[in-house]
Amino acid sequence: MHSGVTTGLAMFLRPSRRGRIRYCSGVPMTIPHSDLGVPDTRSPGRYLLWLVRRQLRRVLWGATLGTTWMLALTLPPYLISRAIDDGLQHNDFPTLAGWVLAIAAAGMVNAVLGILRHRTMSFARDDAAFRSVEVLSRHVARLGASLSRRVSAGEVVNAGAADISQVAVVMTITGPGVGALIAYCVVAYLLWTVSPLLAGLILLGVPALTILVGPLLGRLQKAESSYRTHQGILTTRAGDIVAGLRILAGVGGRQIFAQRYQDRSRALLAEGYRVAAVTSWIQALAIGLPAVFLAGVVWLAARMAAAGDISIGEMVAVYGYVAMLVVPVSFFVEGAYDLTRGRVAAQRIINVLNLRPDHEDGCSCPPGPAALADLADPASGLLVPGGRLVGIATADLADALAITERLAGYEPSEARWGAMLVREICQRDLRERVLLSTNETYVFGGTMREILEAGRSRTETQLRQALHTAAADDVVASLGEREGERELDATVDPQGRNLSGGQRQRLRLARAVSVDPAVLILVEPTSAVDAHTEARIMMRLREMRSGRTTVIASSSPLVLHAVEAVAFVTAGKVAAVATHQELLAAQPEYRALVSRSLADEAEQVKG
Repeated sequence: MHSGVTTGLAMFLRPSRRGRIRYCSGVPMTIPHSDLGVPDTRSPGRYLLWLVRRQLRRVLWGATLGTTWMLALTLPPYLISRAIDDGLQHNDFPTLAGWVLAIAAAGMVNAVLGILRHRTMSFARDDAAFRSVEVLSRHVARLGASLSRRVSAGEVVNAGAADISQVAVVMTITGPGVGALIAYCVVAYLLWTVSPLLAGLILLGVPALTILVGPLLGRLQKAESSYRTHQGILTTRAGDIVAGLRILAGVGGRQIFAQRYQDRSRALLAEGYRVAAVTSWIQALAIGLPAVFLAGVVWLAARMAAAGDISIGEMVAVYGYVAMLVVPVSFFVEGAYDLTRGRVAAQRIINVLNLRPDHEDGCSCPPGPAALADLADPASGLLVPGGRLVGIATADLADALAITERLAGYEPSEARWGAMLVREICQRDLRERVLLSTNETYVFGGTMREILEAGRSRTETQLRQALHTAAADDVVASLGEREGERELDATVDPQGRNLSGGQRQRLRLARAVSVDPAVLILVEPTSAVDAHTEARIMMRLREMRSGRTTVIASSSPLVLHAVEAVAFVTAGKVAAVATHQELLAAQPEYRALVSRSLADEAEQVKG
């Protein structure tokens, strides 16, 4: 439940009633993969090759169809030349009709092959995209809270969206790309049977075209890398602004941050123009150079036909071969362009995949101690006796967050649970038994029952008890009840968008209470509710968590009055530990903190 980086993966998966079938762009895919495999993250090229190897049969079938389709494109020019030389020039209409029927049949075969080729390569692209989504999603979940310290949210969002899509496009090279190479060689041979001069021109000219585009591809890779970096920074900044929009508006900082966003956006626009400039030249050359070159070949063939070196039918065949050759030549240039962009995207994906979590569970990883063991944070001097309800009071919420994250094992530290260092405890056991819930904890979409169960089996009575403890019974009622729908089956939107701020906060608390961990750590769990509701929550929470370790970071006097002991923290260190009343009498700074909290609450009520 700890909020790390919330990733937005662009590949939207829509469930089907037929089981494990999902759809992306209308193409059925079966996910998750039964054998996902271990990605090769040593280099971008190796990662792309890994995606190919994971669906080798499909790729080979796509290459076969692509090759056959490309070669079949050479049939119409040959058949047309035969129809002219054998039928039209000799006025042999039965022969001409036979060749015409052959041309029509070749066209139908080409159409079928084209459909099968495109369908197969669509499967290959979607398989690569879904596999990358799964690999990235599982690794991000494995990194947990350490992800936000290693890479920005914008980097993760872009890696899970644009980069995955670009990597999937590279799979096209494995089908039509291979077919284009074979078709190029076959056409060169066919032209050799007509004229060695024309064949030599083709064999030398096409590689020359690719070499001309090469420098632009290098510039594109540099510009694309810079653009993606700026895009990640801007995405992160946009997320930060949206997350803190209400606070920014309250302190008058909306215009300042908006101006900074605009400045960064202008910088990204400039980078986008650089990428667009290089891309436009590549695309122009991909279409223009082959057309100019092949036009020269046709002109030469026409001169040879006029001189009597080749027949009229052969000249038509040469024109058809050359026109067909535009397809593989364009594939060469476009394939090189897609491969360049795909390598940049793959590099960004493996940058995330190569990150390692702070804690690696192994066979020798020990489980946590008994539930009533003490929690200690040497960095702040905090000691939480096992089975007690302890509050943390501090004027700086950042100090409270730092302490709670160390106690929960989200930050590497010397924090201890019993005699064990928290960082050395098996992460699976730690996450099952120690729960940190803040007001930034993500609320997933789903039914109320699914949210409260949080992946654990709970009875109806346990779920309603959790709602009652968090004073969240009205949250269920506010969602309405459709005909035939039970209360706990009411739907909550992702991030709780159909709930108010106070309702979301109480729903988070109810979910945390429902999990019933050995150690429950809460940060400002009642900051968005009124005083009467806050008092009820603390009374019920104290009763329900009796005998279990609970830590609550808050500056609310109602919360601090309800806990068994309060640790007063200043400058990140525990200054005093006592009851609420004792601290009020002995600590002027604590008294000022509580008084300020009361004044803020009164101002909210007045407002």
